[in-house]
Amino acid sequence: MADDPVKKHRKSVAKASGKGRLKAARKKLKRNLNRNPPRRKGWVDQDPDALDELAHGGVERFMPRDEGDRRRAVERAAFEMDQNSAAAESAFQVSTEAGLVVATGVGSCRVEINGCTVDCSLRGRLTAADTEYSNVVAVGDRVLLSEEGDGTGVVEEVLPRRTALSRPESFNSLRQRVVVANADQILIVSSWRGPKIWLEMIDRYVIAAIRGGLDPLVCVNKIDLVEDDAELQLTMQPYYELGYQVLLTSAASGTGVDELRNALAGKTTVLAGMSGTGKSSLLNAVQPGLNLRTQEISMDRGRTEGRHTTVGVAMYPLDVGGAIIDTPGIREIGVRGVHKNELSDLFPEMAALVPGCRFHDCSHGDEPDCEVLKALGNGILARSRYDSYRAIRATLPP
Repeated sequence: MADDPVKKHRKSVAKASGKGRLKAARKKLKRNLNRNPPRRKGWVDQDPDALDELAHGGVERFMPRDEGDRRRAVERAAFEMDQNSAAAESAFQVSTEAGLVVATGVGSCRVEINGCTVDCSLRGRLTAADTEYSNVVAVGDRVLLSEEGDGTGVVEEVLPRRTALSRPESFNSLRQRVVVANADQILIVSSWRGPKIWLEMIDRYVIAAIRGGLDPLVCVNKIDLVEDDAELQLTMQPYYELGYQVLLTSAASGTGVDELRNALAGKTTVLAGMSGTGKSSLLNAVQPGLNLRTQEISMDRGRTEGRHTTVGVAMYPLDVGGAIIDTPGIREIGVRGVHKNELSDLFPEMAALVPGCRFHDCSHGDEPDCEVLKALGNGILARSRYDSYRAIRATLPP
């Protein structure tokens, strides 16, 4: 009688299962017979892909017979190439010289080096993209340049600046343009009359000097037009008390010109101030033959003010040593980046009073127990300086 189909199926499954167990046992026995030898002392566990075939001869047998020689030749060639590059770089550095930027243009500048003036372009890799400034070089910068065969040069590097006088860009208030670099002091020229002295403008230039690391030098020109000497002294008293050097001059009469010349000797000085204050005439009096351009005062729209004469930043060496840097008439010096509650730090006489105010965020306007207002009421703080503070603060962000 034929086997029952069910029993037949069970026998087949049992047979297959037995074969599987037998196969697994044989495989395990085979692994035990081929056990790995014990690790040698000093063995370094390392990724085979990271092995240096040139340093481990035993690995070379897995490469073609001449592969090791080929790789060693490539390594020698690369080493020689590095040496040649280093020699070329060293030779380049020897030919690179330091010069002084005396004028700037779009993508170019004029550099004074070894008593000569060289027109230079800027190396393409030089950029101001990652800085807060919009220009790469400014008058007064020290730069490294390489000379071209046609007598021109290429600026390779701009050396770090000691000081910088900057102003906001007219087309982008978020960035600043360096007007002058590495100057020692700023000569702030204002006229007593014609145009009338503008103390807020002087204070803005003083702030710009403090922020840029320059020493402020306050000059009141056209004192031949002063009718009350006591009024002049009272007006300038706050600057005397702050320790700033104050010069009283007249380009027309020659008053104070010698004192000004001594103050400029051996220093790099930025000339700043409103147009019409007599800056160019004053410099021509300090050094005859400098021949800076001057222009008559305009009476347009019933207002007395100067026409702009200087059209670009220019540096002029002085016979007494140092140099003067003439800037275009700038009607407004910005204090970009300064917030309202930080402005008092830029008025030294106020900064000493602020810690005594009741409120840490005191605006020194109408708050109670304000030490600045108390000093103003007692005559300790000059009204003119306080008025400048309030006028400038109104233009700043919170």
